[in-house]
Amino acid sequence: MTENGEDSPLHQSCEAPGKGDSVVNDSRAHKTSLGDAKSCKEHNHALEVTARNEVGEVSPYQPRPPYVPRLSKLSKSGSVDETVRTRRLRNSQESLSDRAGTGSSTDSLKEEQIVPAQGEFVLGSAATIRNGQDSNVRPVSADTTGSPVFRDRGSSLSEYERRPPSQQSDPTDHWARSTKMRLSPVQPTGPLPALEKSFASATLRVANRIDRDCLDYAVLAREKLRERPHRNLSDSRLLENMGSDSASVNSMRSTYSVLSPIRPQDVRNRSFLEGSLLGSGALLGAEELDRYFPERRVGIYIATWNMQGEKGLPANLDDLLLPTDSEFAQDFYIIGIQEGCPDRREWEIRLQETLGPYYVMLYAASHGVLYLTVFLRRDLIWFCSEVEHATVTTRIISQIKTKGAVGIAFTFFGTSFLFITSHFTSGDAKVYERILDYNKIVEALALPKGLPDTNPYRSTPSDVTTRFDQVFWFGDFNFRLGKDRVDVETIINRTVDGDMGPLLEHDQLSKEMKDGSIFKGFQEAPIHFLPTYKFDIGCDIYDTSSKQRTPSYTDRIVFRNRQVNDIKVVKYTSCSGIKSSDHRPVIGVFHVKLRPGRDNIPLGAGQFDRGLYLEGNRRRINRELKRREAMKNMSNSTICTIS
Repeated sequence: MTENGEDSPLHQSCEAPGKGDSVVNDSRAHKTSLGDAKSCKEHNHALEVTARNEVGEVSPYQPRPPYVPRLSKLSKSGSVDETVRTRRLRNSQESLSDRAGTGSSTDSLKEEQIVPAQGEFVLGSAATIRNGQDSNVRPVSADTTGSPVFRDRGSSLSEYERRPPSQQSDPTDHWARSTKMRLSPVQPTGPLPALEKSFASATLRVANRIDRDCLDYAVLAREKLRERPHRNLSDSRLLENMGSDSASVNSMRSTYSVLSPIRPQDVRNRSFLEGSLLGSGALLGAEELDRYFPERRVGIYIATWNMQGEKGLPANLDDLLLPTDSEFAQDFYIIGIQEGCPDRREWEIRLQETLGPYYVMLYAASHGVLYLTVFLRRDLIWFCSEVEHATVTTRIISQIKTKGAVGIAFTFFGTSFLFITSHFTSGDAKVYERILDYNKIVEALALPKGLPDTNPYRSTPSDVTTRFDQVFWFGDFNFRLGKDRVDVETIINRTVDGDMGPLLEHDQLSKEMKDGSIFKGFQEAPIHFLPTYKFDIGCDIYDTSSKQRTPSYTDRIVFRNRQVNDIKVVKYTSCSGIKSSDHRPVIGVFHVKLRPGRDNIPLGAGQFDRGLYLEGNRRRINRELKRREAMKNMSNSTICTIS
């Protein structure tokens, strides 16, 4: 083809006959084509001689002329020029309309050109129509395909050109399907430079970084967001092994759950029985502790209440366990009851109904009418050891179990806990008897039984409270205010802004603790609430009976820790909303320091009271359904209608 787009005589002589030739002239066309093939060979020989004369040597990329195209019967109308133009248009359209992007528009145009500078001569295939079907044959010699030029050219063939002739469609389909030119993608000539992690853009740096789980939790905690992040976060070791492929990690998370995928090799190698205090293989070790508690502090909610043996329970225990002034619920709920209701199981179901499906009852123990119940968050149950309990009676007759103590002990991660609820001897002047009750309890409470002592060097055989890291003792201690009732009421009326200092100056328990005769090593949070004993049932008026009991702080919560500042007091107050007893419940919220555990701690295997869990939540559902039904009936009242 010449520069102005017209076919050169040489090119025309090398092409096959067009559509316009008749079938009758088939033999004549065959002879003409053989003659044209001879002229093509002579022309190639002339080009080769010219290349030797100009360059001095034969180019290694000089192709040999292809075989003569196979001829076929032609249609009755048309000319050689139309055939050439149709074939050229089809080849260019095949490359331009290649959806896979494998063809090259420039290569398809080069098929019809002769480039003397490179010595290339490419002969296009002849298109023939047989029985109304189109076929495209491109015969090329073996020597030609072995040339590097043709190897490179073969990689740029379009998908259509690589098909067998029987699968190629009519050229008019390509013309109707693609009317807009689309260039094939440009491939790089060499290897791309290595991508470094130090991106210039801060957005890219953030998007391609995978933070450790504990860092994510700590950042949110420092910002004091109102919503707590999910604690079942991914394994930081797995993320580190995956590098910065955050897209794949996020896709795997979204496919199944928020938990990271676990490789089979990790399942084979992971053993929670291995590891030590700082090991990475123990279930109670430092790695698991930092995953769930980056600040290594757990929230504990303690409530103590003398129920006065009433059969009827409050209609709602939300004020006792879920006060509205608390921003978050806590991880542990420990409830100690003195003079509990006759039906202890009913009481436990009511607690489960109030706390709902987020919590399970880890353990419950009793000593007569003393009840002690431990609830914890459902997803933390795997980090608790076996639970043990013991009881002590302080009555002369051991069968009478109205006074005494019950204790529950367990280990959470590597921190041992002891919770004791007790009921001491009553009476305004029986301070010495109450001290005797305390001494008997600390000596006779047989705990721990099978749990290992986390710090045996600081334990004392005669004092159970020295054998645990964190100890909480609460209940009705029955210590009174050493003042007449008139004087006490006068001081209460003068109290401003919750300053109970003038009252506590006459408190028997505060005086004995300062003297060291009771609760050795224990502390109590500052008191800013009114005395919790004794009220008339159903109102906020102190005792109006004939005995005229002096208001006193009988219900208390004290704590002890082995390490200084392990226990931080968040709240210490009374619950004035529950008035079904002559005592007001006392609640305390604490943040307690946790330490990683060793592999010698016997795990509790996730045991909890499943029957209680199901019954409590069933009642919770029924209560909600009744509430909604009542709201529906109220909205459909005949007096007024709420739209």
